[in-house]
Amino acid sequence: MQENPKQKVLKAFLLALRPIIKILLRYGISFSEFAETLKTVFVDVASAEFGIRGRPTNISRVAVMTGLTRKEVRRLRNKLEVGDDEIKIKSTPISEILHRWHAEDDFLDERGRPSALPFSDGEKSFSELVRRFGGDVPPGAMRTELKRVGSIEEDDEGRLRVVRRIVTPPDMTEKLVTSLVHGVYPLLSTVAMNTDPQEESKGLAQFTVFSKSIRKEDVTRLRRISFDRLKTVAESMDDLLMAYESLSDKPEDETGQTLAVGLFYFEEHDTNAKYTW
Repeated sequence: MQENPKQKVLKAFLLALRPIIKILLRYGISFSEFAETLKTVFVDVASAEFGIRGRPTNISRVAVMTGLTRKEVRRLRNKLEVGDDEIKIKSTPISEILHRWHAEDDFLDERGRPSALPFSDGEKSFSELVRRFGGDVPPGAMRTELKRVGSIEEDDEGRLRVVRRIVTPPDMTEKLVTSLVHGVYPLLSTVAMNTDPQEESKGLAQFTVFSKSIRKEDVTRLRRISFDRLKTVAESMDDLLMAYESLSDKPEDETGQTLAVGLFYFEEHDTNAKYTW
């Protein structure tokens, strides 16, 4: 018997959820805790996006769509209304300094690249960069930390140069949350839109190349080459987004449109995952 679309989608999620479950178990998050999160998202999406004539879906319809009781739907909607489940991602002072060093004209050279900055000499100095965009962090402490994480180096004349554009947070929890919010969520949102018949005309970019026939001895080399090439593309796209950011007087204006461009490299190591490319 041929599988119906619902069965096919559920089987695909059986695979797609495997890495998510690995993360949850690693952090000691139980099924009941995650189930509460899932129920909240079911209610939120059903309420906001499946209404009639642009109105929010009422409690009874949400209960019918999700299979939850009306009492449960009401509880979860109240929870959402007070903002219990809002996720806030704030850039760290280090990330902000590196971003601005690549984006602000005062700190770029004639080729549009980050200038080598004196520590404290005038308006185009590292100290001025930190004063403008580093919050209350002292320039000396910022210099020390950027050196420690390998993002800058100091030459014999005391000028500071950027050598690494991206900082990997030492706290893996923050790295995980950032990756989920800025990586997994945009990718899955693109998948959702590209597979929605009502959104078919938008055709957002979503490209994947794959092979099942790579020799094991070549994997390390391909991993390195992929990293270098994807890093180059990512930095190029970051430059493009920053250029358009500069056209706005308020780059972080909440009324603006959020965009993301995602690139990734994948190796299958889960021998229990079942799928066919």
